[in-house]
Amino acid sequence: MSGAALAIVVVVVFFLALYLLQRYGDLWKQQRLVLLGTLLSWYLCFLIVFILPLDVSTTIYKQCVDDSSNRTGSVAGVRHITHSEAVCVEPWSYIPDGVLPVFWRVVYWTSQFLTWLLLPFMQSYAQSGAFSMVGKIKTALIENAIYYGTYLLIFISLLIYVSAHSLAELLTIGITAANTWGLFLLVLLLGYGLVEIPRSYWLSSSHVYLLSKTYFKAAKMATEKAAAEENLADVMDEVADVHASVRYNHFLRKCVDTILTKCPIEYQEEMGRNVESSHGEQNVLPTKRSLFNLHKKVISAVQRHRQTQVQWLILLEEAFHLEDVAKSKSSPLRRFTRSFPLAHHGWIRRFIYTPTVEWYWECVFRQGFCRLLAVVLCLLSAAVVWSECTFFSTHPVLSLFAVFIQMAEKHYNYVCIEMASFVIILFMCICVYSTVFRIRVFNYYNLVPHHQTDAYSLQFSGMLFCRLTPPLCLNFLGLIHMDSAPLSRNTECTKKHIMGSMHLLSFISDGFYIYYPMLVLLLCFATFYNLGSRCLNLLGLYQYIADDELASDLVDEGRELIRRERRRRQRAEEGQNRRWVGQFYTSNNFSHNFVRGQDNLFSTLPHWFYWFVLSVPALVSGLEGAVWSPGSHWEDENWLH
Repeated sequence: MSGAALAIVVVVVFFLALYLLQRYGDLWKQQRLVLLGTLLSWYLCFLIVFILPLDVSTTIYKQCVDDSSNRTGSVAGVRHITHSEAVCVEPWSYIPDGVLPVFWRVVYWTSQFLTWLLLPFMQSYAQSGAFSMVGKIKTALIENAIYYGTYLLIFISLLIYVSAHSLAELLTIGITAANTWGLFLLVLLLGYGLVEIPRSYWLSSSHVYLLSKTYFKAAKMATEKAAAEENLADVMDEVADVHASVRYNHFLRKCVDTILTKCPIEYQEEMGRNVESSHGEQNVLPTKRSLFNLHKKVISAVQRHRQTQVQWLILLEEAFHLEDVAKSKSSPLRRFTRSFPLAHHGWIRRFIYTPTVEWYWECVFRQGFCRLLAVVLCLLSAAVVWSECTFFSTHPVLSLFAVFIQMAEKHYNYVCIEMASFVIILFMCICVYSTVFRIRVFNYYNLVPHHQTDAYSLQFSGMLFCRLTPPLCLNFLGLIHMDSAPLSRNTECTKKHIMGSMHLLSFISDGFYIYYPMLVLLLCFATFYNLGSRCLNLLGLYQYIADDELASDLVDEGRELIRRERRRRQRAEEGQNRRWVGQFYTSNNFSHNFVRGQDNLFSTLPHWFYWFVLSVPALVSGLEGAVWSPGSHWEDENWLH
């Protein structure tokens, strides 16, 4: 059963990572090496989180076996093992000896290789404007020279420090340094997520709040969309100048053609027409270096323009949906009514999530569910904060998570141990990883769903995951007192044994490792009072705050933008309906005149033949269920309603 549990976890986590990569990246258009590096980094980090509870239960079982062996030390070897197994029940997910050490070594060192060496190189490779693989590699090496040079200086400093102690400690010191840097980032992200996630679910129960925030985001996105369109137009002007100056027999023409393939189709057609009308003009020829930079600018501008277009459409659909919810709440029919019909109706919406079910969910149950979930998450956040501030105390045990694990350990309830460990570390991962998915560093790092995330952001997220996951796991082991230092266990988790701990250096183990996690309490207070958002507002990076005057102005602006877009779509839909009606009347008038002009031919035919001939145009016109009958004269409004 143990091998089956491990295999199931490995497969499930792989498909989870693949689903997230498919949601944020483009599996068909982005570079294969970029997708492979990102998928591997996400997969290994998620795998660490899901395997760690199995490692905890296996460690507790081994601890039980060791304790039983010590109590029966005078017994012979075979009987000694038999007695131990009789006292300690083997967990259902027990992983045999030798499997986890190899597994953790492969996973941990592969993730470290990705985050410190491969992914930084791949970031520069993906962003390079060179036109060949060799040129991209050369650019990536040059851009990472300072990055790798910093690593070299750190390594030399560690080597000097270790020379006074033991060379065997060099690897452990390197691991400790990486874990310390990861812990520094971990506490910052964890403090934000512990407050923001429960609060976001509580606020999402308020329809007014969601609608106001959507209007605010629409106003900001409209500005970003206009800026992206203007930037794309400027870059396309540069491309047009280069396209006109470099003739087809020039040696740089191949580079120009490569740049043109990255431009939108409408700009390519416009450039082709402009070149045909400007054969006599002479422009300055570009250099190869300028073409490299132009290629890089084109890729960035097109990607940003596509992102803003998709995000704008998503915001419109979200705003229309929230407005439809507000209208449907007062509906006596208890059916959810949409302003604009959905493009696709799957079998779930046809048979399960019907308009009636959707009305009950959106207008009745959703508010209570979100508030209940927010309360549960708030209790978990409070438990995490309390445990972070008290995990160093072993007598008495103050960490709530350590109390839960030790109570289950006394009864050897391995299922409860694994479930509690999984819930705790999963919640901590959600708080940290969701912050990674939410944060945005201008236009350099931004994870955008619907396949709109660029290669740089995908790989940067992979680097963050690989750097955050090991200290996150060590922090979790400290919270449940599975770290050998505070509890003096004879048997320690294989994960912790492979990664080392932070207790080698005294100033880290006695100071930073104990007191720095307490800063999560201050960060929670800062997040609760929106101090970060207020500081960003002062810098001109506006964030939504309900009681802010500037936010209210942007909400009003966004409401007007959504109203304009709604009217535009309604006019387009009405125009399409009029065209359908016009086609219907044209086809029916033709059929009616044809039949009236052939009285001699059709006078002897039965009545059902008239009905069939006059109904065919209505069926062809695409109006379902509309059958014209002689003598009926309907107005346009009757067909529209």
